[in-house]
Amino acid sequence: MSRGTGNGSTSEARARLLATATRIFYAEGIHSVGVDRIIAEAQVTRATLYRHFSGKEQLVLAYLDQADQGIRAQVEAARAGAAPGADQVRAVARAVADGIRSPGFRGCAFLNAVAEYPDPAHPIHQAVLTHRQWFLDTVTELLAQAGHVPADAAGRHVVMLRDGAMAAGCLFDPELVTDTFLGGVEGVLRGWGEGAR
Repeated sequence: MSRGTGNGSTSEARARLLATATRIFYAEGIHSVGVDRIIAEAQVTRATLYRHFSGKEQLVLAYLDQADQGIRAQVEAARAGAAPGADQVRAVARAVADGIRSPGFRGCAFLNAVAEYPDPAHPIHQAVLTHRQWFLDTVTELLAQAGHVPADAAGRHVVMLRDGAMAAGCLFDPELVTDTFLGGVEGVLRGWGEGAR
């Protein structure tokens, strides 16, 4: 006997589970949400959840993977519309700022997740570190193209500015936070390598 329409219905159920988990995990946190609630809100059975995900941890990893892919796509789109080097750094910073100003912004999904999974050996913590290393590498590469020496130090500076903006963006006026963040990135672009340490 067939399980419905095959991959179409299976993919739809998986997508519904992931969309539901993403919405709830981002809004309320990961540990505070049980699989029973995700199952109920996604309107699937427990068997359907376990057919697609071995458990909550795999669902969290899929949520973070989806967030990672979304951010990578935003960064690539921002870079595509800008000239090489400094303008691409500015474009990436504007994309971050746009995210902070978006409705329902609750901080960085990765910083939020790592706060709940502090063990560096945990797969969720490792997924966060992988995403962050990609972002740092990307920003550092763009700064190097812009002529910043040492680009790795400037890259770390931009990532720290981003982290602060992402944390403050859901606590204070997002316009003020993003203006401060963009000003800080501009300061890195103008001053790094001219005596800044």
